[in-house]
Amino acid sequence: MEADSTGGNMREKAEVEMENPFEPYIESLRQQLEDQDPVFLIGVIVALAVVVITCVFLKYFLTSKTVRSAVLLVGLCDSGKTLLFSRLLSGKFKRTQTSITDSSAPYKAKNDRGSTWTLIDLPGHDSLRPQYLEKFKSAARAIVFVVDSAIFQKEVRDVAEFLYVLLTDSVISRNAPALLVACNKQDITMAKSAKLIQQQLEKELNTLRVTRSAALSSQDGSVGGNLYLGKKGKDFEFSQLPVKVEFLECSARGSKGEEGDADIQSLEKSLAKL
Repeated sequence: MEADSTGGNMREKAEVEMENPFEPYIESLRQQLEDQDPVFLIGVIVALAVVVITCVFLKYFLTSKTVRSAVLLVGLCDSGKTLLFSRLLSGKFKRTQTSITDSSAPYKAKNDRGSTWTLIDLPGHDSLRPQYLEKFKSAARAIVFVVDSAIFQKEVRDVAEFLYVLLTDSVISRNAPALLVACNKQDITMAKSAKLIQQQLEKELNTLRVTRSAALSSQDGSVGGNLYLGKKGKDFEFSQLPVKVEFLECSARGSKGEEGDADIQSLEKSLAKL
């Protein structure tokens, strides 16, 4: 009987040990926690809570972040934006007229990634530009600033003023979309080169920066709160900007006119890099 009783007790003990194999470790951990300073335990709990909250916040921020996928075509009236818009989308020549509203369509970049952007043609009239720029600027991945190279010398002041507005805009400066200055109408004999246009715009923007800063200072005694174009104490250059600026030559019409292809390969290559 004693043997049976002893055997039964051993079996029960073995079964208990099999059912709770981690109990000794749990008990040891519990004992260690009880021996710790309460202040230390509170610190550990707070640290873990901070880590969890940070992870949740980062996940929310990264998943909810707006993806900027628009390529804006901007410029003065008759610079060739709308024809360029048509050429980029279909490759076809299209007779155009002055736009009074925006036009948009998906544009598939010529790269191996198969990138697709929303190409948006904005009106060039000075009374319409501000409202459409305000509407789309926060979504801009790139801005294509179209210049009429054939009559640039006559429009240099107006072109520079529009560029100044873009480059000192707080949203554009913060998002830093690529800025592609497309020197269009290179098929015309009197067209200015991209290099010359860049140099003249730098000079004009340098002058504008001085006059605008002086005007702001005379109004409120300081220029605080307004973005300063370039670096203080130095003549303005596009290389000083937080946005990447590229000057390129193109012809939406093309050297063969309506029947031929456009000369926009340099622009397409730049868009493929976005």
